[in-house]
Amino acid sequence: MLQKIGHEIWMADGDCVSFYGFPYPTRCLVVRLQGGGLWIWSPIKPTPDLMSQVSALGAVRHLVSPNKIHYLFLAEWAVAFPDAKLWGPASTIAKCPELEFEEALTGTPPSDWADEIDQVWMQGSPAMDEIVFHHRPSATTVLADLSENFSDAFLRKHWKPWARWIARRWKIVEGWGYAPLEWRFSFIFRKPARAAKARILDWPTEQVIMAHGEWQPRDGQAFLKKAFAWL
Repeated sequence: MLQKIGHEIWMADGDCVSFYGFPYPTRCLVVRLQGGGLWIWSPIKPTPDLMSQVSALGAVRHLVSPNKIHYLFLAEWAVAFPDAKLWGPASTIAKCPELEFEEALTGTPPSDWADEIDQVWMQGSPAMDEIVFHHRPSATTVLADLSENFSDAFLRKHWKPWARWIARRWKIVEGWGYAPLEWRFSFIFRKPARAAKARILDWPTEQVIMAHGEWQPRDGQAFLKKAFAWL
């Protein structure tokens, strides 16, 4: 299940989950930090094969939720790896009171990974915020829901015709890679959002990973400029 996509970084795609009746693909990232510990972003549904492959890479030290939607499987991973620290923005922490988190993530990376992974806190919407990450060794920028980049093949297989029509007009498809329309409309405070965008575009991005859709193995900066053009 794990696919190596750069220096000390792997990707795994999981099954679809239902989001308000729409099938959404799932994806997680595994980064091996300099000390050998593993940093897991947006954990997907654990399976024996995936857990075995992850464990073979090193000890899981960090389980990271980038926003309050990407928490579904945190508890299962926490049980499987009880020594791992749980991380997320305050919005995730508030949604998961049964889990014990570290200090809430903001725009400043914790010392646990600051030397290798940078981060930006995308704010400006009362509906949802998100922590965006950049893995320096592989020049990879990581988005959760700030870019949805569905292929036509995926939509034809999983979404009904009327839903495909919406996806194309919302520009959450290949060629655009926008955030969902309802989230874009909710950014009523544009100044902090545009400041976050500027920081993201300043990263020397070569590839872009998003949780939902076709990831970009090249021309990352050009992709990000187009994906954030709505802002």
